[in-house]
Amino acid sequence: MNDRYLVMTRLPPKYRRKAIYYKVRSDLIDTIKHLCGCRGVEIIEGHMMPDHVHLLVLIPPKLSISDFMGYLKSKSALMIFDKHANLKYKYGNRKFWARGYYVSTVGLNEKTVAKYIREQEKNDIALDKLSVKEYEDPFSDGGFRTR
Repeated sequence: MNDRYLVMTRLPPKYRRKAIYYKVRSDLIDTIKHLCGCRGVEIIEGHMMPDHVHLLVLIPPKLSISDFMGYLKSKSALMIFDKHANLKYKYGNRKFWARGYYVSTVGLNEKTVAKYIREQEKNDIALDKLSVKEYEDPFSDGGFRTR
């Protein structure tokens, strides 16, 4: 493992839209696995949320992190747009991912980062449940129904 970069990354779709659902999600998983395999990048841990992707990957030193991220974002966007043409209207042609990305190299805390990625779904679901209260009808308990 000393001959590779261990990197944690977070990729949000453009406009932070919640677009990674159902068939798009499964196609994106297959696409990212394929693209990583083509470049010799090993996925240690990965998780897809509706509005972002977390990856913990081992990148060979011959490949710069920025080159790999550019490759992953551009090729995955093209492949997803080929399979899901309706997304082109939401995101504009060839711009599925938001501009930029978050990357952090991982050292001795690899297990902690892998655990964080695995548990991210639970945390996001809990936060979504808390934020739903903002959008609930304040009059729904008072015997006043609109439906």
